Amino acid sequence: MSPLNRGYLYGDAIYEVWRSYHGVIFAWQEHGARLVASAKALGMAIGWSPTELLTEVKRTVAAFRDHENFRGEVYIRLQISRGDGAVGLATALADEPGFIILVQPVPLMSPEKLEQGLNLHIAKQLRRNAPDTLNPAWKTGNYLNNLLCLREARESGADDAVILNQATAITEASTSNIGFIVGGKFITPPLSAGILAGITRRFIIDRVAASAGLSVEERTVRPADLATIEEALLLSTTKDVQPVARIDEHTFAVGPDTATRRLKAAFAAFAHQHSDAHPELSV
Repeated sequence: MSPLNRGYLYGDAIYEVWRSYHGVIFAWQEHGARLVASAKALGMAIGWSPTELLTEVKRTVAAFRDHENFRGEVYIRLQISRGDGAVGLATALADEPGFIILVQPVPLMSPEKLEQGLNLHIAKQLRRNAPDTLNPAWKTGNYLNNLLCLREARESGADDAVILNQATAITEASTSNIGFIVGGKFITPPLSAGILAGITRRFIIDRVAASAGLSVEERTVRPADLATIEEALLLSTTKDVQPVARIDEHTFAVGPDTATRRLKAAFAAFAHQHSDAHPELSV
């Protein structure tokens, strides 16, 4: 990669992450649509068709498997930069887009963390980017806001951060959407709070929550509301559903008899069905 690459110099890049379930790429089209939306928001051209990108992804995964002798589930990151060019912010200085594909094993949650749940900390030093600034709905190469909030959380001894918006409402964690369980209902902040339009979040809202016996509500959640929350959870492509045991002084139910565990099992079943239905995405 050139030192004049604009993704390196300015974060002038977009990306998507997929993972496999049962050796099949999950939600290829949904992530691809979000990649196109991010590119459009940045005025960036994607010079390859979905078919061409899928061919390159499959080729890279095959090379990774051969090189590492690895047959487990894979994490796939496709990052597209606006290109190289002379130093300067003007996008007209870029030559042409380029991409990098990174493949590695899917990071797994330890059995201990699954049983004990995660410990989160509400970030105090920074707030989430507002949607009318650098919109968190765009999946770009700019992650300093998330990085610094996570750093604060780790320095406090927590696993991850909960980031508030300018109105002091809960948005999401550093790389995950967040959800809550109250009275048989799955609750999650709305997109208008300033969050990434998570693919896992959308599947849970549209398809999975009902199969776990949960109704759905998108609404504003504030730190003061945490005292009434029964369960908390993180949602992401690589994590699917992860239980949260604590947010600062507030504790939540975790364990095999929780709604969070039912939701995780229901999502696993949904992912298995997806794998069976899409053999063309095998890697």
